[in-house]
Amino acid sequence: MTQLTLVPTPIGNLEDITLRALTCLRRAEVIAAEDTRHSGKLLAHFEIDKPLERLDAHTITNRAPRLLERYENIAFITDAGTPGISDPGAELVRMALGRNIDVHVLPGATAFVPALVLSGLPLGRFAFEGFLPRKGSHRNRRLAALCAQPFTTAIYEAPTRLLSTLQDLAEHCGEDRQASVSREISKRFETTYRGSLATLVNTFQHEEPRGECVIVLAPAEITEAVSDFSEQARALAEQGLTSKDIRKALVALGMSRNDAYDLALEVSQ
Repeated sequence: MTQLTLVPTPIGNLEDITLRALTCLRRAEVIAAEDTRHSGKLLAHFEIDKPLERLDAHTITNRAPRLLERYENIAFITDAGTPGISDPGAELVRMALGRNIDVHVLPGATAFVPALVLSGLPLGRFAFEGFLPRKGSHRNRRLAALCAQPFTTAIYEAPTRLLSTLQDLAEHCGEDRQASVSREISKRFETTYRGSLATLVNTFQHEEPRGECVIVLAPAEITEAVSDFSEQARALAEQGLTSKDIRKALVALGMSRNDAYDLALEVSQ
């Protein structure tokens, strides 16, 4: 039976790779990679000589079916971290499961978990947002929604857009909302900045961020969350969403089902 294994690779320090990951890569018939040039250097470092096939967002639709049919033991790696998070790995898993292929995911490196812990913010519940939309009403809706969430939220951001995203968060959530920014996780210059959104905005107005960043946003206070839920519900109603869809959106944001039902009815009338 064909087996697909998603193998995490280091996000910085090469010593973060696991022994199990190395064993899996050495046993695979073929290694599919998001970027064969980048991954080729990693495999060469660990003296792993296996056929490499490129599977990125542009090629996965055409190439993945052939790989899944041709090989019985396939390993998939991305540029860094655990495949399936903000990369083509998620689509590959769906394609494999649709063909009744045995799928395995190894535990390993990822950026947002260390960033969450380093933030010092409450982690009884948390959400992972990945990358936000870059512009437009979709971005504004996402910002408004995550600012209302009553739990800590992790957001990926590129260094070139970090400052503008922090400024947008301060506008939607208020400058006093606590947050952190972790950069270069597991690398030599790993750094975490903590404080209010106003403090972080000021920091990065005077300091150029380098490397991929993780923003961790503190949860909304309960009273603040209720107010934001109301604003979000009205905004969704103005977009023409049905009461049922508004209720689902509010529940997804963390509101109780009963309160979401009542609020959705109120704004729909």
